[in-house]
Amino acid sequence: MQDGSCVYGPLECGGVSTVTYDGYTYDLVAIGDQCWFAENLRSEHYANGEGIPGDLSNGEWSSTTNGAQAIYANDASNLTDYGRLYNWYAVDDERGLCPSGWHVPTDGEFMTLEIELGMSESEANDTGWRGTDQGTQMKSSPEDSPSWNGTNSSGFSGLAGGNRYYDGDFGNGGNIGYFWSASAYGTYAWSRRLNGGYTGVDRYNNSQRYGFSVRCVRD
Repeated sequence: MQDGSCVYGPLECGGVSTVTYDGYTYDLVAIGDQCWFAENLRSEHYANGEGIPGDLSNGEWSSTTNGAQAIYANDASNLTDYGRLYNWYAVDDERGLCPSGWHVPTDGEFMTLEIELGMSESEANDTGWRGTDQGTQMKSSPEDSPSWNGTNSSGFSGLAGGNRYYDGDFGNGGNIGYFWSASAYGTYAWSRRLNGGYTGVDRYNNSQRYGFSVRCVRD
């Protein structure tokens, strides 16, 4: 809503439309009763200001059990559009990845989002590719910048930011978007995948050594 020179965001987002954190400004989107970052996290610091190790070699990435981050393909030009990739140890670090009042969404909070977009509760609780067009609704559209092949009717603006494998190699940039949840599954952790060739959303657990994108959701 706009009133004169002031722009007010949705109530679910505390009445603001952007959040500035660690030198970057993020657009926000309300989806149902939730408020999400509409961009992938770019921060190279934890919420307390301490740095998250980056520039790890493949060997260092594959062996660490501490938080780490990387830019896809170690190419700085990917930072603006696709943000950073974080291993799950960074997600689980008590120092926090998201700004005060925000957190990395749990597996259940991703389900809430998917159900809001029309996925049944039984499907949301399943694993693998689920739903009908929820992935399409979450992917950025050809008209967005950067663009993908979704409709982005949800405003989530999902991007094909690729991943960093447990052995340190990069893959799937421009084709697949991966997003960590804050929920562990034994020595693995739950995540979401959006794929250019699928209309649904993949829910699966993966090695905590992988590097995936991160979104923040409001407390």
